[in-house]
This record gives sequence, C-alpha cells and structure tokens, in this order.
Amino acid sequence: MNDGGRLLVDAVVLAIVLAGIGRFRNPKAGRSGNLMVAVALFGALAIEVFRDPLRAPAIAALAFAVGSLGGLAVAGSVNMTQIPSLVGFQNGAGGLASCLVAFAALTRSTPAATGVELGAALFGLIVGAATFSGSMVASAKLAGLVRQAPVALRGHGAILLGAGAVIAALAIGAAAGAGSTRGASAAAVVLSALLVGVLASMRVGGADMPVLISLLNALSGLSAGLCGVVVESRVLTACGATVAASGLILTYAMCRAMNRSLGAVLLGSTLDYARHRAAAPEAQGEPEDAPGATAPTGDPFARAVDAIRAANKVILIPGYGMALAHAQVRTVQLANRLKEAGRDVKFAVHPLAGRMPGHMHVLLAEAEVDPDMLFDLNEINSEFPATDLALVVGACDVVNPAAVSVEGTPISGMPILAAHEAGTVIVCNLDAQPGYSGVDNPLYKNPKTILLLGDAGETLARLLDSLV
Repeated sequence: MNDGGRLLVDAVVLAIVLAGIGRFRNPKAGRSGNLMVAVALFGALAIEVFRDPLRAPAIAALAFAVGSLGGLAVAGSVNMTQIPSLVGFQNGAGGLASCLVAFAALTRSTPAATGVELGAALFGLIVGAATFSGSMVASAKLAGLVRQAPVALRGHGAILLGAGAVIAALAIGAAAGAGSTRGASAAAVVLSALLVGVLASMRVGGADMPVLISLLNALSGLSAGLCGVVVESRVLTACGATVAASGLILTYAMCRAMNRSLGAVLLGSTLDYARHRAAAPEAQGEPEDAPGATAPTGDPFARAVDAIRAANKVILIPGYGMALAHAQVRTVQLANRLKEAGRDVKFAVHPLAGRMPGHMHVLLAEAEVDPDMLFDLNEINSEFPATDLALVVGACDVVNPAAVSVEGTPISGMPILAAHEAGTVIVCNLDAQPGYSGVDNPLYKNPKTILLLGDAGETLARLLDSLV
C-alpha cells in the first residue's frame, strides 16, 4: 500500500473511532459506538500487522487468533462486579505490550533513526513497564487477592525518588550505549520501572482507587502513543494520545470529586487515619439530629415500607454493594414502580461510586434505567433537604457525613451525596461496617435512618412485593 493509500485508511479508521466515541454520550447508543470502535481498530490492527511481508506470517496469524479468542473468552466470563479488576488488568496488558515493543526497538540491530524515535522508545519503555506492574497491583486489590488498604514502607517517598533517579541514569546510559550495553541498560530500566509501578500502586487504596484506575488508563494510552511514534503508526499514535488525554481529564475530574490533589492521592497523605480515629472515636458516630433524639422503635422493614408509601420525592443512591448483590435490576424496578405511581424519582450517582469511573452508570444502563433519571452529585445535592426519602443501595463512603465532619481520614474533604439531609433515609446494605475507605459512617446511627441490613437484592425484592 502506498503512502497515500495508508493515509486514507488511517483517516477513515480515526474518523470511525471518533464517531464511535461520540456515541458514548447517549447510554442507548453506547453499545453501537463501542462496536464501531472495536471493528475499526480490529481492521487497523490487521492492516498494520500484515501490511508488509512477514518472515513468519503463520506465527503472526496464530498470535492474532489467540489474542482475539482469549479476549472474547475473558470478556464473556466476567460479571459487572469484576469489570474494575478486568479494566486494571487490561491497562496492565497494554502497558506490557508497549514495553515489549519499545524494548525490541531499542535492542534491534539497527538503532533508532532519530532522536525522537529513541526518546519515544525510552519513555514508552519506562511508562509501559510502570503501568504494567502498577496495574497488576491495582487489579489484584480490586479482585481482593491482596490487601486492599494502602501499604506504606518506611521511607516510601524517598525510595520512590531514588528509584526515579536510577531510572533516569539508566535511560541516559541506554541512549548513549549501543549493542549489548544498550540492551543491558534497557533491561535495568524495565526492572526499575516495574518497581516504581508496584511502589506507587501499593500506597493507594480505599476511596482513591477510581483515581488510580483512571490514571493507569491514561498511562497505558501514553505508552501506546509513544510506541506509535517508534513503529511509525499514525493510528496507534492518535488512539494512544486520545486515551492518554481522556484518562488525564478523567483523573482530574476524579480528584475534583474527592476535593484532593493527585499528589495527595499518590503520596498517601491520609495514612494517619487509624491514629486520628483512636484519638477521637466519639466523632465517628455522633448523630446530626438534636441532642436527646432517639431512634424510632418497631420493625425496621415495616417502617421502611411505610416511609416509601408516604414519600412523594425519592432519591435513590446506588453503590458498589449494589453491584456485589447483583441488585441493579431490582433497584431500577423499584424506581420505575414509584415513578408509575406518580412519585418524583431520581438517581443520585456519585463520581466515585463503585471501583472505577462510570461503574454505576454502566450497571444502571445494564438494568435499562431511564437516562433522564440519572443525576450527578453537583446536579442533585441541593435537592436533598426537600426530599422525603433517600434510599441507599449498597453505598457507604459516598454518603458518609464523616467526610465533612471529621479530619484526617481518607475521605476528609470529599464531597458526598447529602443523604443525611433527606427527611428519611433507608439503607439497604449488607452490614453496618465501614466502607472501602475504612471510615465509620455516622449516618447509620442517625435516628432518621432505617437500616435494612442483609443482601440488597433480597431486601429490594421484599420491598417490591410489599408495594404491590
């Protein structure tokens, strides 16, 4: 294919990709948009791999088939609760692929032709390796395979800075060297970058995990874009840059949602929560109502049914527990039933609900929710004081008043959904234990709160039966 033909193909592929991404704005069109992007990139990959004569076309075809079938098998076997862990794994796989391409470019017999290609290869090597190891740690945390809480070593920050300095020195050596010297330096760069990825990710946990996932997504795109420069692929460079830019924008949005800086997230500035909690435990469970207020007596389930029947304005708040209980369908069914009865019903979706950005929107879309019922934190928070009932399904940290009343916790200063300002609060959670951040939730002890503890799916099924 001549240069003009390749340019035309690249332009068509990129146009289809951008058109597909544009369809993500509408939940109903998102599936077709995803299919458009997948088909375009699959075709671009095939053209890129087989555009030039190959020494071993059978091996390339076999790798192509194994990767495609493996991806289909994995995608078909995971459920929605496993999606965050899968996304972390895929970010890592992308970083590893970029690292391998960059390493091959650096150690091939013909050195990089220009300083730009050499620089891109070195940066792709570093970013790809760090993304791979960091993503594997994040994926293991999300899957519950390793400790999910932040882990800090003695002198953690100094170790990271030292590793970064070592990487810089080794990269300079790789750029200046040739042959086996460059190969040895490049291998040392990879090992050092792998260490940095592990050290950075192990320090992040709890409510910060969505930020880490979006950042790793951006880094995987950056490494792919750099490899696009190395292999002279316009499509790979453009798509990698798009992923990097969107991932960084999303990371910024996540940090704003938490009212924290990216540096504070990555440097573990809130790891002193256990000491603060031990010093002031009374702050965690103090109800916000007037002194002397007592919780109503009676069967909690009957009180919940009465509260739902009496409510004219209802806001439902989904959380990761809803995903674990596979309760999204029943949650939407309850919302639809109340809406059919003439109630004002809305969903309040916190940016950090779930384990990755947009997780709750995908879950609710899977349950065929009306998109017009979905509202973000900034759009709906002012409505809680005038709301008769806030119904929490599997959420904790995103409705935890300790975020605004207690200092020194992993969620201190994080904007929350003000469920505690509603007239009545029903909590359908598995238990009254702290959420992913480990911070006790005073909402559970508020007299206006009705706790319906147990499997959220079963609880919602009972509520639906009682409202017939």
